[in-house]
Amino acid sequence: MPNKLRALTGALLTSALITGCSSGDSPEKYVEYALQGAYSATLSPESQMAVIGSFNHGGSLWNIQQNERLYNWNHQAGEYSIIAASAFSPDELFAATANQQDLVLWNLSNGQPEGFWSSPAEILAMDLAPNGDYAMLGLADHTAVYFDVKNGGVVQTLRHNARVKSIDLSDDALLALTGSDAYYATLWDVQGSKVLQQIQLGNIVDTVALSPNKQLAFSSGSLDKAVIWSTQDGTILHTLSDNKDLFGKRLSFLSARFSPDNSQLLTGTASGAVQLWDTGSGKMLRSWSIHKRDAYGPTSTGVYAVSFGAGKYFAIGSNGIINELK
Repeated sequence: MPNKLRALTGALLTSALITGCSSGDSPEKYVEYALQGAYSATLSPESQMAVIGSFNHGGSLWNIQQNERLYNWNHQAGEYSIIAASAFSPDELFAATANQQDLVLWNLSNGQPEGFWSSPAEILAMDLAPNGDYAMLGLADHTAVYFDVKNGGVVQTLRHNARVKSIDLSDDALLALTGSDAYYATLWDVQGSKVLQQIQLGNIVDTVALSPNKQLAFSSGSLDKAVIWSTQDGTILHTLSDNKDLFGKRLSFLSARFSPDNSQLLTGTASGAVQLWDTGSGKMLRSWSIHKRDAYGPTSTGVYAVSFGAGKYFAIGSNGIINELK
């Protein structure tokens, strides 16, 4: 079982016990992309495409606008790969998929592989640089490595005190935000391998995100607080809470993305909630509950990926269903 799936299973069970059923608006529509659920999912920057790591058919690329599967992406012919992580380049020219040990760079124009490489250690998280030239990998050996995906080889190594399970590269790949099991979210100068800022949370860091202008960061601990903070001085600007009950701050956020204009933040939780936040005030503007396969069954459907569209929002659940939210 991939590390992310193990972590998600525990988070879902605990979140269900603590927070109960998530509440919020229903999706405008939803479409099934993976029949039996997914190991992982990623939405492209412009919300045009999605990579799904399915239980049934391994990796695949989808056109979100047409809800059409474009390519099947598996690392070995005749086998369904367990895709533990995936990422798009900011320019939407390339995507990458990773199982626990190997990664493949794919050309989005034709669906063909551009490179196949073995990682120095188990891959827990990944993000891509422009033009798909480099990948930042979060690894189980307490490092994050900046990897040359087209020529092979580690360019920079960012050392941590525990496993690195969340990663976000700035669009220009000059900054990296990492989250580790040592409870720290760390902002790095990629080229110099230097720590610029660091904040400590109260549990392992599940999710991190950088704003497009690189001024804001989001970091959340498992069943701990989630914060928006300044990348300039490390000051915590807002602690996010829905204020609906005593456990408002005890959610596990599995996904997050800032809006293109940096004014909003979209988050997805382990209990199936999607929330839209104002980054200036830290207030929640909207909330939704993604589609569950059985309304009377377990509510443990985590939100793997969220993104902003034109006048709408998207979210992909661990049950393999994409949700269009308005």
